This record gives sequence, C-alpha cells and structure tokens, in this order.
Amino acid sequence: MSSTWVPLMERSEAVGEVPVRLGHATVDAYLRFVWARTRHNTLLAVAFDLKVFFTVVGKDPAEVTTADVLGFIEAQRLPVRGANVVRLEDGEVGLSARTIRRRLSSVSGLFEYLGAIDQVGKNPVPRGLGTRSDRRRGVPLVRSPRTLPRILDPDEVDSLVSSLRTRRDRAMIQAMLLGGLRRCEVLGLNLGDIKVGERRVFIADGKGGHQRITPVERHVGWACRCH
Repeated sequence: MSSTWVPLMERSEAVGEVPVRLGHATVDAYLRFVWARTRHNTLLAVAFDLKVFFTVVGKDPAEVTTADVLGFIEAQRLPVRGANVVRLEDGEVGLSARTIRRRLSSVSGLFEYLGAIDQVGKNPVPRGLGTRSDRRRGVPLVRSPRTLPRILDPDEVDSLVSSLRTRRDRAMIQAMLLGGLRRCEVLGLNLGDIKVGERRVFIADGKGGHQRITPVERHVGWACRCH
C-alpha cells in the first residue's frame, strides 16, 4: 500500500460484509477480525479511532514508529475549541485523557494483530515510559483523572432544561434526568420504544448489550407526547 494512504470510513449494510471499512486491505482485515469478536458499537468505535490515528499520522501501518504514536498523543492534546476553553473536569484544552487512552488501545490492538500475522516486527504503541528508578514498571503514557459523577442541584437542572430550545431536546434530557437513561440509550430510541400511556421506555441496546424496560416520570411522557 502507498505511504500516502488516507483512511476513508465507509459503511455497508450488505449481509455477510463487515459493516465498516477504511480502504486499506490489512486494516480492513483487522476490522473483520474485530467484527467477529465484538459488538457492533465496539467495531464502529475501533474503526473511528483508527481513522483518526492514520489521518493524523499519515503513514501506512507498516511504517508507523513509536515516535509517530507519541506525536499522535501530542496532537490529541491540542486545543479543541480554542486555548481559552477548558474542561471543568480536568482543566485540559484538548481531548480527554480517557478518549486518548481509548484511541491508543484501538491502535495497539491493530498492531498486536499485525504482529501476530507477521506484518510488523513489534507494536509501536509502548505500554508505558520507563522511569530512572525502575524501568520495569514504568508510568502510563496517558494518565486519566479519577473522577466521580457530580449530581446537579435543582437550580442547575432547571437552568439546563430552560436553556433547551426544542421539545425533542427537552424530552431527551428529561429521559436522562427522570428515567436514568444513558446518552447512547436515548440516542438509540425509536418511536415504538416509547410507551407513553404506560410511562415506560424500552431500551433495546443498553450497556453490555442488555435489554430492559425502564419506568419514567410523567413529565417525560408529556414531553414525548408533545414531540
């Protein structure tokens, strides 16, 4: 393959075909490998992570070095919405440490696969950086902060809901606030999953691939009815 390969994420709904491709024979073979062992959403996440990595690095997988990986980490830390905009969680201006670690995990998985089929000599993604005192243990490439969810007080909830402009947005936020739904669960809802009269919502693809029926407050039901 050419060293100027530019990944292009293509979807497919054909029966028996991998749902997503990036246009590189070896990388697409790895996605086929992932497809056979993980859930659909995991496959899409891995494909997107690899697309981002190779778009930034701009090299064929066989040419990627550890220096390229470290450069990728630095690129992910660059400001996303301007140097003056920081996250309250960790005060960083770039992508969150968790997002960067997930992308590195996806890239590392690819090179572990390429190493197993003798396409590369070693995995260019280091597990950590050695320290002068103990090079065997090392330190992580990206350190994620340990944070706990912050509970909104009633005034903050009212301020959030009042700032929303559409009934659809209010219904989505209320479903999370009053029904305990995760963001991905709300985004995955179909109209038939919302049981307005029963004040219940059917979650077809929840965390871990589990299905469940969740009761919701009457306020969510009215918001969905209006929509």
